[in-house]
Amino acid sequence: MNPANPLWGSNGIAFGPDGRLYVAEFLGGRISAVDLAGGDLDVVVPADGPVRTPDDLAFGADGSMYIADLVPGRVWRRTPGGTYSLVSDAVKNPNGITCIGDRLFVNEMRPGGRLLELFPDGGEPVVLTEGLAMGNAMQRGPDGCLYYPHMISGQVWRIPPDGGVPELVADRVDRPVAVRFDRGGVLHVLSLGPEGRVTRIDLHGTGSRTLVTSGVAGLDNAAFDAENRMYVSSYASGGITELHPDGRTRVIVPRGFDGPYGVTVGAGGTVYAADHYRVASPAPADPPAAEGADGTTPPAGGEPDSLVLAPFVHGIVADGGLLHLTSQFGEVRTYDTADGTMRTRVGGLDRPLGITVSPAGSLVVAESGGGRVLAVDGEDTVSVLAEGLDRPVDVAFDAAGRCYVSDERAGTVLRLDGDAPPAVVADGLGAPQGLTVLGDALYTVETAHRRVRGVSLTGAGHWTEAEDLPVGPSPDPAHDPGYSEPALFAEGLPGLARRFAGIAAAPDGSLVLSADGEGTLLRLTPAGPR
Repeated sequence: MNPANPLWGSNGIAFGPDGRLYVAEFLGGRISAVDLAGGDLDVVVPADGPVRTPDDLAFGADGSMYIADLVPGRVWRRTPGGTYSLVSDAVKNPNGITCIGDRLFVNEMRPGGRLLELFPDGGEPVVLTEGLAMGNAMQRGPDGCLYYPHMISGQVWRIPPDGGVPELVADRVDRPVAVRFDRGGVLHVLSLGPEGRVTRIDLHGTGSRTLVTSGVAGLDNAAFDAENRMYVSSYASGGITELHPDGRTRVIVPRGFDGPYGVTVGAGGTVYAADHYRVASPAPADPPAAEGADGTTPPAGGEPDSLVLAPFVHGIVADGGLLHLTSQFGEVRTYDTADGTMRTRVGGLDRPLGITVSPAGSLVVAESGGGRVLAVDGEDTVSVLAEGLDRPVDVAFDAAGRCYVSDERAGTVLRLDGDAPPAVVADGLGAPQGLTVLGDALYTVETAHRRVRGVSLTGAGHWTEAEDLPVGPSPDPAHDPGYSEPALFAEGLPGLARRFAGIAAAPDGSLVLSADGEGTLLRLTPAGPR
């Protein structure tokens, strides 16, 4: 339903010594280099290396790349020859990172954070200042000072690189996430909001401010080339975009889904995906393309359309004009598509994931970290429908009102029968995640085997509905002893969530799958038992 996503979110960006633009992909766990002439990508720091959650990067005078690895709290050095060394593990939520010659500076993205100088060849970190209201992308200014944002307070500050008293530079700036200077010394402050705003401040001239609206939701970082062309990244949808001074944009690397995670289909056939930082839909389809020899059709439409920025969303179900959402960071929320309001229904849960609506109208949630299935009524009262499960991931109801749950770690699909023990409907599955019911069949996404499995609800057996699918198996210490899962929380702030390959039944009898291994939504036409 959409082209594959070239970048798993785009965060920190910086030009390297070779002239290419390097992009940190926090959710993808890798760093890619972009050839701006043609948009070609080259993965330089792969996802299976020592770096887990790269959020920003900078280059030193010798060509070494320095990487802020946010969730584990590490700062890495990668030499031009590709050798990694740990610079520091004493920085909490390292994010903004910059070099001045061979000197290295990093700040912390947390309330009360610090700005530090680190020493790659040894030596204790030096704290330049404390009390940052969540730092982020920073840079040396024309006056030699380090400029950095306070994300919470909407301010930009500066401090000499040798230390001193921090000075407030700009106040009442819209949700600042990055500060960058162009070749003429004009300060550009990026906003993390849905409008894609950039505030230009002529600090060393008239002091005037100019607001540019790019339309790129969730701006993250920016870099200027030798001709003073500005390129921006988006944490919400990836991609690399050239931004002109008048707000016009040119796509270099297309934007796409960060996941997608959960997926749902509204009564009118609109597809909505929970995409970690937002709710998005595939772009309107082009005229139907010819079917290929393998029975597939090429991608339709273009970049996904953002409905709302909603950090952080992973499970989703449509309910009339409402979208009910889960976040692995503990919340269940309801978004009203008519008036654009968001309401938190429940908080403090342990990795809630799949969500559906019961015949009685209650929300039913798979609490994957707590091993429970929960119901949330209209008064937001929570009750337990099942507990003691290994890792429940998704939930679905059949036409008779019976509730089913996929258990990823146990490799089962269970039916909940009131006070009786859950009944096994299917077992021996490979990490089943997404779950849906279509007619008399239940379908689940076996992420370990990269396939969709069908199960008859009338005793006609089970079958493989589709295989060789681009769904990414979620690494799990229980299945891969060499894998160490990044923390869900880092210094009390959201860390890295698990992947979730959702599936949903559409009114036209098709299935919509979150192909989180390539960043697409796939529409499947089920053939049933065979």
